[in-house]
Amino acid sequence: MSGAEHARPGPLVPTLREYALLADGERGALVGPHGDVAWLCAPRFEDPAVLSALLGGRSRYRLAPLARSVWGGSYEPGTLVWRNRWVTDDGAVVQCRDALALPADPDRVVLLRRIGVLRGRARVVADLDPRAGFDREGVRAEHRDDDGTWTARTGDLGVRWTGAPEATRSGRRDGLTTAFELAEGEQRDLVLEIGPGDPRSWSRPVPASVRWQETEAEWAGRVPALDGAWSPPQARHSLAVLHGLTSAAGAMVAAATTSLPERFDGHEDYDYRYAWVRDQCYAGVAAYTAGDDRLGDSATRFLTARLLHDGPRLAPAYTADGDPVPGPGRVDLPGYPGADAGTGNQVRTQFQLDSFGEALQVFAAAARRGRLDEEGERAARVAVEAITQRWQEPDAGIWELGDRQWTHSKLAVVAGLRAWSAAGRAASPARHHDASVLQLAEQVLAEATRTGLHPSGRWQRAADDERVDAALLLGGLRGAVPLDDPRSLDTLAAVQSELSVDGYVFRFRHDARPLPEAEGAFLLCSYWTAMTEAQLGQPVSAVSRLEKALAAAGPPQLFSEEFDPEQHQLRGNLPQGFVHALALEACVRVPDLLAGRPLG
Repeated sequence: MSGAEHARPGPLVPTLREYALLADGERGALVGPHGDVAWLCAPRFEDPAVLSALLGGRSRYRLAPLARSVWGGSYEPGTLVWRNRWVTDDGAVVQCRDALALPADPDRVVLLRRIGVLRGRARVVADLDPRAGFDREGVRAEHRDDDGTWTARTGDLGVRWTGAPEATRSGRRDGLTTAFELAEGEQRDLVLEIGPGDPRSWSRPVPASVRWQETEAEWAGRVPALDGAWSPPQARHSLAVLHGLTSAAGAMVAAATTSLPERFDGHEDYDYRYAWVRDQCYAGVAAYTAGDDRLGDSATRFLTARLLHDGPRLAPAYTADGDPVPGPGRVDLPGYPGADAGTGNQVRTQFQLDSFGEALQVFAAAARRGRLDEEGERAARVAVEAITQRWQEPDAGIWELGDRQWTHSKLAVVAGLRAWSAAGRAASPARHHDASVLQLAEQVLAEATRTGLHPSGRWQRAADDERVDAALLLGGLRGAVPLDDPRSLDTLAAVQSELSVDGYVFRFRHDARPLPEAEGAFLLCSYWTAMTEAQLGQPVSAVSRLEKALAAAGPPQLFSEEFDPEQHQLRGNLPQGFVHALALEACVRVPDLLAGRPLG
């Protein structure tokens, strides 16, 4: 073998900003610029991947032109229907329309792909090789029916593929492959179904045209227009992403993926395919703020169920079905470059005090909109009682670090208690628990002030940690103290001067290194800061910061948890639900705040 052959580079993996999300509330897929579905867990978000090329697996599902081409793509407004588009060497324009079918079947993935030629003539390749169990199980028992439908098994999952009757086994590789030619105006539907059991026992396939009509109608009824928002297309798209991550049971997973690195070689690669209580609260508040009661009610329903079941022992996160999150484990895959591949999350053992306060924010928002039922009220009382019992305990805090007396955690429960008390007074002035709720809020605030106030007058992270933290902005933004309270004003000034780089906001300073060397900017911190600036009458800073944060997304307009302001790349799992929640809330709130309209 020659030295040149030894030096041949391996394939480049697309950057995270190039992947688009397909999601139906029960599972999510990532589609890359080469027409490849690089990630899909089946049948649910938290199950093992059946398409895992994103983490270096051999499984694949590609649908794209054969010729050399240049790529672009966009979502259909208010949906997670994605359109890949390519222009080939000879000028042909090829488009592939992708979606997970709605309404979703919780037990079976239905992936719709419609490829067509808008101009010219093109030869197209379809290449399918699903591998269950994170690439451990190959395809077996392939069978083609008389109508051209393919069925197969991989692990415990059945596979059915329609629309590629001429496909053949791939020879030296596993799976099925075909190439076909389409003239201008022609298109072809391919439908992939994956679920438990023998696919030959499933009911007959629903025609692709019917599946598309149902999916289009579902999206049209789910995502309202947000004409009054800042950047209505981005705000509406963030709302669509939140719908795509939210199951029929009401749980919103934090992200569709696992093990995408926050810092390369930093081993900060986590599994976020679970429903975090805090993230769910951010999404619920954002949804009610945007007037989307359907999505807001989903959050209320999930929080109600979990609080009534677990009370003061509320876990930070659950599976979408409300079960405990599994502990950390490793997966035998190469991983996304710079990271290991793993599943599960150690958060299952943590106590996070702020979650109770955030839940009360959601219940208060639901009550203001007349959406809270008796069970929801009972769950809110459980949250108040849990705060009464546990507010003096150290907790892991918003950033899930070591157990300490975090100032943000105390401010979060104060804000939640005040919001719940105010909502109760508005709904029923005769309520008898208001006084005790407010007394509890004052008690917690007094302790937060005693231990969490920096000598300069701003909030600090903890009694033994004088650093500023962007999460401390929520004390003023959510109403723990008045926004124009000197403690809030000084905290904002410190965040602006100490935690902002090129308009992007970082969580806190880890050490003496420049901020971008320690970690990426946290996009939700930018949205908190923009809303705080808007409410304090700093329009130039607020608008500039909001637009900067919105511009961090790639072509599919998806956000991960972190953004690298030097390399302009997304870092972490994709898409991160709570970032989209704060983007949505900021897009709705900032115009109201700048116009002097009160927070609703």
